[in-house]
Amino acid sequence: MSELFGLSPSLIAIAVLVFVFAGFVKGLVGFGLPAIGLGLMTVFVGIEKAMLLILWPSFLTNVWQALSGGHLKMLVGRLWPFLATAVLTLGAGTFILTRVPEGVADLVLGLLMVAYALPMLAGLSFKLQERHAVPVGIAAGLVNGVFSGLTGAFVVPGIMYLQALGLQRDVLIQAMGLLFLLSTIALGLSLGGFGLVGGSELLASIALVVPALSGVWAGQRFRRRFSDTAFRKLIQLAILALGLYLVPLGILRLIQ
Repeated sequence: MSELFGLSPSLIAIAVLVFVFAGFVKGLVGFGLPAIGLGLMTVFVGIEKAMLLILWPSFLTNVWQALSGGHLKMLVGRLWPFLATAVLTLGAGTFILTRVPEGVADLVLGLLMVAYALPMLAGLSFKLQERHAVPVGIAAGLVNGVFSGLTGAFVVPGIMYLQALGLQRDVLIQAMGLLFLLSTIALGLSLGGFGLVGGSELLASIALVVPALSGVWAGQRFRRRFSDTAFRKLIQLAILALGLYLVPLGILRLIQ
């Protein structure tokens, strides 16, 4: 059989390496699996198929992240307006994905990566006062939901909002996991509702859980040994590089 799970042997090897690396980053700093997985796999299989491949690895790694840490009840009580908006508006982004020309999603994903990485590399930080947390959270959730449905990446502007709340590192990591988990569930339902989920892609996604979790395990071990600041800089540089690659790629596909 020349293909397995709808992927050629060379693509399977690439996907395994991509998800080990993306899982490693996820284990190291608490995020990055969808962004890195999508950014790399989009180059080989396109944005829609890449979004399907990340579903199960993203879901299971986010279950672990969202439920570990001991702050779940507090986070749900504090963040529910932001989380609910991010979930409820995700379907709008998926609807847009089914209507826009090929290349638009690549372009948007690249711009999102650049928009996230540049301020962080420049040392930019935001601090929200408590009275502004709910209205800003609803606005951030709306934008995050639409972009998540369109691109399959859940980071912009959600992570910026969570950082602006001033959460401590372990609480922030669990809050990101909660956002990513709920967004992954909503994305899976939305892709299925719009007829974008195929059997072979889902089987491939399930198979890629193993390399993703292996990467997470390795990343967690390395987290104890190295400076979080140094690794965050490297990850942000990698996301920036992927974004700068995807922007011209999306433009090229649009004009073809």
